[in-house]
Amino acid sequence: MASAEQPLRADARRNRDRILVAARDAFAEAGFAVPLDDIAARAGVGPGTVYRHFPTKEALFQAVITARVTDLVTAARQHADAPDPGAAFFAFLTHLGAEGATKRDTSDAMTVPGPLLADLHDAVATLLARAQDAGAVRPGVTVDDLLTFLKSLFTAVHDGPDPGRAERLFTVLIDGLRPPQAPPAATP
Repeated sequence: MASAEQPLRADARRNRDRILVAARDAFAEAGFAVPLDDIAARAGVGPGTVYRHFPTKEALFQAVITARVTDLVTAARQHADAPDPGAAFFAFLTHLGAEGATKRDTSDAMTVPGPLLADLHDAVATLLARAQDAGAVRPGVTVDDLLTFLKSLFTAVHDGPDPGRAERLFTVLIDGLRPPQAPPAATP
């Protein structure tokens, strides 16, 4: 791995970029479980080249998901001051749901400890609290509950071949997050 003092040579930079593109695609398709040898083959480099740039699979995964999670944090923060907190919360949740339905590594990305995950947690907590204060989301649901539901939903979506599963499960989650309706008034 190149030191912070020396920039990468042009060929080393190209290899690193190819590894990152291959890893992004491989992790999105197969999640964290994809072998590094598969990533190396996709990138057209040897496993040793991957290890020179990323000493562990965790380091490579962190490099790949950093941009994705940063984008999610940015999206959540952009919704934080929206005039309709409920609409903002559900718009972000829909964005996150679409991401998780198409990219298998989203549930893995939501479990990598560190400051980026803390930022995501805080940004989602802000949206959730505002939506709850506005009466758009049932009280008592915590951000940890929500992230647990989402991780489980993403895992379930990728466990089966049913193309409609993601939409059905996500609809149930959205419906379950809405506050319960008042019971109808008794008729005399």
